Amino acid sequence: MEKRLSSRKRGTFIVKIDACQNGSWQGRVVWADENKTEYFRSTLELIRLIDGALSVGEMAEQLDKGVNF
Repeated sequence: MEKRLSSRKRGTFIVKIDACQNGSWQGRVVWADENKTEYFRSTLELIRLIDGALSVGEMAEQLDKGVNF
């Protein structure tokens, strides 16, 4: 399992929770590796933003290696 985790793309994210309404978080997330900030209105949106950022980073890494999708 250790080998599988080390081969996955990782990122550094800073999450700032500004409010908690209706049982969900609102705030902003900073992708520290790319210095990009995005605002989110729900916990699900936060998870999707982070997942999307890692997917984009992984796809860019593969393109740099010359792998076609």
